[in-house]
Amino acid sequence: MYLLGYDIGSSSVKASLVEAATGKCTASAFFPPQEAPIASAQPGWAEQDPDAWWFYLKQATAAVLAESRVAPVDIKAIGISYQMHGLVCVDRAGKPLRPSIIWCDSRAVPYGQRAFRKLGTAWCLSHLLNSPGNFTAAKLAWVKDQEPALYEKIWKIMLPGDYIALRLTGTAATTVSGLSEGIFWDFADNAPSQRLLEVMGLDADLLAPVVPTFGDQGRLSAAAARELGLAAGTPVTYRAGDQPNNALSLNVLNPGEIASTAGTSGVVYGVIGQVAHDPLSRVNPFAHVNHSAENPRLGVLLCINGTGILNAWVRRTLMPEGLSYAAMNDLAAQVPVGSDGIAILPFGNGAERMLENRDTGCSFHGVNFNRHGRAHLLRAAQEGIVFSFQYGIEIMEEMGLRVNKIHAGMANMFLSPIFRETLAGVSGATIELYDTDGSVGAARGAGIGAGIYRSAAEAFSTLERLAVVEPSSREEYCEAYERWKSYIKP
Repeated sequence: MYLLGYDIGSSSVKASLVEAATGKCTASAFFPPQEAPIASAQPGWAEQDPDAWWFYLKQATAAVLAESRVAPVDIKAIGISYQMHGLVCVDRAGKPLRPSIIWCDSRAVPYGQRAFRKLGTAWCLSHLLNSPGNFTAAKLAWVKDQEPALYEKIWKIMLPGDYIALRLTGTAATTVSGLSEGIFWDFADNAPSQRLLEVMGLDADLLAPVVPTFGDQGRLSAAAARELGLAAGTPVTYRAGDQPNNALSLNVLNPGEIASTAGTSGVVYGVIGQVAHDPLSRVNPFAHVNHSAENPRLGVLLCINGTGILNAWVRRTLMPEGLSYAAMNDLAAQVPVGSDGIAILPFGNGAERMLENRDTGCSFHGVNFNRHGRAHLLRAAQEGIVFSFQYGIEIMEEMGLRVNKIHAGMANMFLSPIFRETLAGVSGATIELYDTDGSVGAARGAGIGAGIYRSAAEAFSTLERLAVVEPSSREEYCEAYERWKSYIKP
């Protein structure tokens, strides 16, 4: 018995086939081999063709079937992870009316700001938990204003994962988690926000019906089955945005748990057990995959632009050519906790939301020309990245998060012992590192939604834990963090 998971990213589409009983990934493939194109007709625009995602999905599906030689009838459920905040507009035939306006497109900012002013800060944060910002609702408002003839042809609007589910099943649907990431969901009313729709002048009928995140969301149509080489009637039983799904992939479902990634940018995604918001809107709360009105579970999302990119910049700019990241880690390990007084603020990749949209730039503090060398800078860079994570965690703590565990994949900055030990030391949390990814997590989610697993605990009982890091030297790390934090000017 097998489970099929898809991860619809902006760079590629990945498919993974997971054996349900063992949790082992039997085959994985992604397409295209190079990064998928993003069209940018004007500065700040970012669009992709939804039908290209479908083409990539077909290629990835064919590859995993060929590699695994699994019979299609043995695939019992399908799950979908997808790039968040995108807008897909379809007509009554389910055909896209225009390219998708994806997550990194900034054209709709003025529309979100206008709605924020009309609705008021207090109402937005208490009902939507966010400013309308540049999320999906604001993107739809842009379409209505700038492309009114096209707007009149829209049957349903969808997130990228909703569109893929439509192509698979012929059923138009979305989830509470999806509506909340689009800033359509009213947490106070536990329903799509009629007031937001009215202020933005949007038609409520454009929203697709709501289905559970886990459960029968439609069956693979005969036409889609022929295109994909799968069995007609296979149920789609899970969908979620990439960050909630990443948390699910890492078995982060309960209050006090955090899922984190640290590539070019960094993500801290913490789960809280009550409906709450940050008064300064420095982080984004969304409905987590297991949220319900009776048992609230919010995923509080913090994205930090300047994280691993600092480490890469230091390597490229300050280190001898050819020095590996592993060698950099070894060199940094020669320096004690606190980098002998150096503090580096890693915010050199644009404005940071957690700093209230200030663009402070990256800065080095406390450098002594007679005492400090490359090793000090290397350690200070990694500590500065970790301390930016801790700064965000403290915002989440103000919202009620009581952090006890941080789960991450063994990849990127988490490959560094210094990075892991610093994060454990300054946060006081146990760090658990796993071997998983978004498409594998989507497959496990499908198993939960199909009832193949009796619970999430059973679904993740086979998740391979690669390492555990317990907090140590807390006083030293916290002292270094307080010094680092003193350089962040209000």
